[in-house]
Amino acid sequence: MTRPRLLSVVAGLLVCGLTSGCGVVVVGAPSPDRPAPVGAPPEEVTVTGATDGPVDVLARNALADLQTFWSEEFPDVFGPPFQPLEGGYFSVDPGDVAPGDFPQGVGCGSDPREAENNAFYCQFPDAPSSDSITYDRAFLGELADSYGRFLPALVMAHEFGHAVQARVGAPGASIATETQADCYAGAWSAWVAEGEAEHSQLRESELDDLLRGYFLLRDPVGTSPAEQSAHGSYFDRVSAFQEGFDDGPTACRDRFGRDRVFTQGTFRDEDLLTQGNAPYDELVELVSGALPAFWDRAFTEVFDEDFDAPPIEPFTGSAPECAPSDRALVYCADGNVVGYDESLTEEAYELGDYAVATAIAVPYALGARDQLGLDPADPDAIRSAVCLTGWFSAQLFDREIPDVLISPGDLDESVLFLLTYGVEEDVLGAAELSGFQLVDVFRGGFVEGARACDVGV
Repeated sequence: MTRPRLLSVVAGLLVCGLTSGCGVVVVGAPSPDRPAPVGAPPEEVTVTGATDGPVDVLARNALADLQTFWSEEFPDVFGPPFQPLEGGYFSVDPGDVAPGDFPQGVGCGSDPREAENNAFYCQFPDAPSSDSITYDRAFLGELADSYGRFLPALVMAHEFGHAVQARVGAPGASIATETQADCYAGAWSAWVAEGEAEHSQLRESELDDLLRGYFLLRDPVGTSPAEQSAHGSYFDRVSAFQEGFDDGPTACRDRFGRDRVFTQGTFRDEDLLTQGNAPYDELVELVSGALPAFWDRAFTEVFDEDFDAPPIEPFTGSAPECAPSDRALVYCADGNVVGYDESLTEEAYELGDYAVATAIAVPYALGARDQLGLDPADPDAIRSAVCLTGWFSAQLFDREIPDVLISPGDLDESVLFLLTYGVEEDVLGAAELSGFQLVDVFRGGFVEGARACDVGV
C-alpha cells in the first residue's frame, strides 16, 4: 500500500459482478443413509508408478471421484458426454527413479525427474501418454503434511480441470486458464464437501487449511499477469476456487472471459525494495486518510447521506471503556470512535502492510453501518463489515480513492489476515465464521460491491 505519483479518480463506486454476495458457505455432511467414503480399488483407476502410500491412495480416490463428477456434470454444462483421459496417470518420486521404471517416460513422454515439485496435465498430439496427469508424490506429501490431507486431492482436481479445458477450450491467457482450473477444482470440492463423493471426503474444518495451501501455489508477488506461465496471485487463485465452490462449474465456464479482473501486478520501480510495504506509521496514516475519503464518497454517491467520519484511535491491551475490554477491533457507537489494539496490528504487519489496513477497515465499516441506521451489535454486522472492507479494497484497487494505491500482493495479505487472525475470538470471532467463510464474504464485497453486504443497496 503506497502513495501514488499521480492521482487517478474513476467514477462509479458501486462495483457489480456475478458472485454469491454476502452469503455464508455452509458445508454439508454425508447424510445418515449415505455410506462413508471407501477407498477406490486400484483396478478402478490405474496410476502408473503408484505405491500403497497415503498420497497415492488419496490421489487415486480423487481421480476416481473426479471421473464420476465430470461424467455427471459435463453433459449439463457443455453438452456432449465427458471423454475419460486417454493417457492415464503417473505417480513419481523424482528423487527415487530407477532405470526402467518409466520406459516411455511419464505424461507426454516427459522425463520423470521433470515432475519434481510439480504436478501437470499434458496433451501433445502423437506424444506417448498424451492427455494424462503426472504428479510428484513426495511433493504432494509435503503439502499434505503442512496444509492438510486434502491438498493432494485439490491438486488432482486442478489438473483435471485442465483436462476439461482440453475438451472444450481454455480461456487463452495463462492466468485465466490456471484460475479457471482452480474454479473447476472448487466446484468438485464443494461436491465432495456435500458428501456426494464415493471415495473422497472434505470436512468443513479442513477448508481453512485448504486456502492456506494456496499461498504456496501463488505466483511470486510482482509477477506480471501477462507472463507466459502466470497462475495468479493468492487472492486470484483463492477467489477462483471459492467461485467454483459457491456457484458450480457453469460459473467457471462463463466467468473467465477477457473482462475478468485479476489482481496480480508488477511493482513500480520505487516499490521494488520494500515490496510495496509502507512503514508501519506511514501505513496507519494512509489508512486513516483513505477510510474517511472512501466512506464520505460512498455516503454521497450510493446512500445519499452525509458521513460523520469517526476518529481512529489505537490502544494497547484493553479496549476503551465504551467497548468490550476483550476485543482487539472495536467501534463505539457512543462517541462514534473506532479503535484497534496495536498489539494485534503490529503483529499482523508481519504479514504485510495491507493486513493492518484490513484490520482497521472492519470496525470502521461497523461505524459506517451505524450511521446508516444498522445495528453494530447485530449478529451479522461483522460479516457485513468484512464484506464492506472488500468493497473498500476494490475501490483502492481501482484507484478511485485519492492519495493511496494498493500494491501487488496487498489483497493476498487480506486473505492471510482473515485466515490467521480473523477467526480469533477477540478479533472477528464474534461473527462465528470460519476463515474460509470470512475470505468468501470479503471476496463478495470486492467483486460485487455494496450490493453483497446487506446495507440496503
